[in-house]
Order: sequence, then C-alpha cells, then structure tokens
Amino acid sequence: MKVLSVASEVYPLIKTGGLADVAGALPISLDKLKVETRTLLPGYSRVLAALDRVEPVLDFADLLGEQARLLSARHAGLDLLVLECPALYERDGGPYLGPDGKDYPDNWKRFGALSLAGARIAQGLIPGWKPDLVHVHDWQAALVPVFMRYALEPEIPSLITIHNIAFQGHFGPDVVAALGLPPHAFGEALEYYGGTSFLKGGLVTAHALSTVSPSYAEEILTPEFGMGLEGVIASRADALYGIVNGIDTDVWNPATDKDIAGTYAPATLKKRAANRLKLQEHFGLEQDGRPIFSIISRLTWQKGMDVLAEVADDLVADGGSLVILGSGDAELETALQAAVSRHPGRIGMQIGYNEPLSHLMQAGADAIVIPSRFEPCGLTQLYGLRYGCVPVVARTGGLNDTIIDANEAALGGAAATGIQFTSVSRQGLRQALRRAIRLFHDTKTWQQIQKQGMKTDVSWSLSARRYVDLYNRLLEKG
Repeated sequence: MKVLSVASEVYPLIKTGGLADVAGALPISLDKLKVETRTLLPGYSRVLAALDRVEPVLDFADLLGEQARLLSARHAGLDLLVLECPALYERDGGPYLGPDGKDYPDNWKRFGALSLAGARIAQGLIPGWKPDLVHVHDWQAALVPVFMRYALEPEIPSLITIHNIAFQGHFGPDVVAALGLPPHAFGEALEYYGGTSFLKGGLVTAHALSTVSPSYAEEILTPEFGMGLEGVIASRADALYGIVNGIDTDVWNPATDKDIAGTYAPATLKKRAANRLKLQEHFGLEQDGRPIFSIISRLTWQKGMDVLAEVADDLVADGGSLVILGSGDAELETALQAAVSRHPGRIGMQIGYNEPLSHLMQAGADAIVIPSRFEPCGLTQLYGLRYGCVPVVARTGGLNDTIIDANEAALGGAAATGIQFTSVSRQGLRQALRRAIRLFHDTKTWQQIQKQGMKTDVSWSLSARRYVDLYNRLLEKG
C-alpha cells in the first residue's frame, strides 16, 4: 500500500506541537506494517538547511502563481517530498507566524499551495509513484481532498486527521477564486459564517475523518468542544474514528536517552536521582525532599495555565516545587514569572521550548501536570508515563483515554498510572496536586504508579495497526 501523507510540520525537521511528532513517527511505524508512506511538507528554510541531500523530482511552473520545485529526500527514517517555493516558505519567522508573532497574511496561499501540490501528486504526477490513499493533517493540508473533489481528477480515497479542532484556517471568501476552485465549492464545502474555513472543506470532502483519541472524537460532536464545526462533524459521524496517538519509543527512552544525566529503567528507578539533581540545578531549586511538579506546555488558556498561575502559591504552601518550560500568552508568562519571583528556590521557569531540556524534565521531575480544558490527545503525558514522571491530568480527551486514575480500586489492583481531576479550577487542581503530594510521600505506592506507567505500551504499534485497518476499509470502498 502506498500512502501520501501531507503535513505542515514533521519532527525532527520542524516542530511547533504534537502534530509534528505524529507526522514524524506514524510513517515509520506504518513501514513495519508494509505501508509505504511519502510525506509532503513545505520547504521552510530550516527544513532545507537540515537535509543533507535532496533530489529534484519535478517543477511546478505555476503553483498558485508561484514557481516551485518538488524535492525528494530521506531523513531520520522518513521518505520526504519537500515543496521548495522560496516566495512562500523561506522566511525569518516560524511555520505560521512572522517575527512579529502574527499570522502571515498569505497563509491561505502558503498552505493552499501545499494542498494543491498534494492533490496533484495524488493524481500520479511523480513518475513511477502513485499513492493509493492520501492522509492529510489539520487545516494546513485540508484542501487536498477539496482540490481532488472540485478541481482535479481522479479522486482517490482520503483521510483527514484533526489534531486540534480549535485551529481551522479561517480566511475571507475571496480566497476561493484565488485558489482556482469553482464558486460552488464555497457553498458546498468551504463556507463558514460568510468566510472560508480550510478545515471545514477537508471535513466535508475527505472520505473519512479521524481524531487523535476516542474521547476527543466524542467531544467534538458537542457545542462545548466542536468549536462551531460540531454540526459538520455530526453529519459525518459515520465516517469519524478516534485513534489515540503513540510516541516514538526510540527517541523517548529513559534507558538510552542521551539528553538526560542518568539513564534508568523500571527496575533501576533510583538512578532517576541524577536527573532530579541536574533539574534542580538548572532551575535553581532547593535540593530537598519536596516533590517536583513540571509543566511542559504552551502557556495558554486551553492548557489551563491561568489556573496553574492561580494555584502556584498553594502548591508551594502544600509542600511542592514547580518547574515550567513553555511560552505563550504574554499575560500568563508574566503571571507565572511573578510566581517565580515570589518563590525563589521553589519555582523555576524557562520561556521558550528546548527539546533536550524537555527530556531532562521528564526524567528528573516527579510529576508532569497537564490541566488542559480540552486536549485532543496530548503527548506529554505519554512521555511522562515512559519516564516514570507521574501524570496529573484533567479528565478530558486523550488525557482521559491514556491515564488510569490512582483511585482506591486502581491502586489496589496495581493498575494506576497517574492522577485525574475533573474541575479545571483552582480548587480542582489544588486537590489533585495535594493528592499527588500525599501519594509521593508514600514511597512504595508512588513507585508502584511509576512502574505501572513505565510498563504501559505508549508506542505507535497498536495505533498504527488501527490506521492500516482504516486505510484498508477506505480502499475497499473505493
């Protein structure tokens, strides 16, 4: 089976969130199941600089008015197709935002061009290679099935995966004509409150929809979580699937991780102490017996970081320490930095993202806190399970599907892998953190939770098989 995957970011080349991890790890797991995947992504400056060797495949003389080239490359086990178009992708900012922190005004064109290239590749444009199926990710690639439906032939089976329905690719109605799509495509697939939604177009035209956890698949059918698209999704409910994400267990492996101070396994948990010490030194924490709670997150309302700021003083008063890695809303950054100032030696923070440091935090902290108001899947808690960093999570989306709460029954059956809480509020989070602190000081019970988490299969093995089953179902339908 040949699959074309289309994504706007792919780890380890370019990453802003979990989408990149999935787009980078899933093809490698599919390869073990005899699924040949080629991944199309934009030729950002950072991507082109990271590739050792590229081979031109074909030229696009007019890709939405721009000249572009398709390059082939191998990197980190991935078979890549890179869309080189300097006018659209070689910029000083990130994949979506300029140096000023604002969306590029031509994002409609940048990702419309990516989708159009994907649709044309699906036609068999590459000599000697034609995919059987197209798998697109989020709004940035959502126009691939739209182009196949309205502008190009033939149309092959397609799957769109929603990593976070809050991001929908909203633009004005005029972009439809600029994309070369017929007027009726607007009313039939793309129209969203008078404007254009790339994600809606993909949801309407793809042959199947998937999300990154079973719970999130149910949640997005509701007004609370559907972000205005719940009606569209409900109309496609018979084609909606929830498949939980996995992680790359070679990259995230405490027994071999080169980014941590001391490697360890479930049988050698005492060796985590070297990582704890290095983490305390990095963040300037006092070296005492307090449990260290960690945050590795975008600092946004969705992630519950406003609640974390409210509870920071309580956490210190209740006997915990806190380390934070992330960036986001300026007001939340300021509020959390104020907490650092109030509690030197108890709270440490680093603004931005640092991949090696995120590994050390998983290996050295005692717990990872994820108080998200909604979380399609979440990968941070899976990394926590893998590293014996006990997840403390809100009961939503993929967090609900992947963590077993340390209630009496689960503890009695040695099945607990973390702590869940329902109310994303100061009281709800504080109670969960207090419960974690009590469990931490019961060394035998805490180690039982750590070891059970580390035994959990968080790889892509099972999820990749579910994707293959879905691919086969789509191919059988034609």
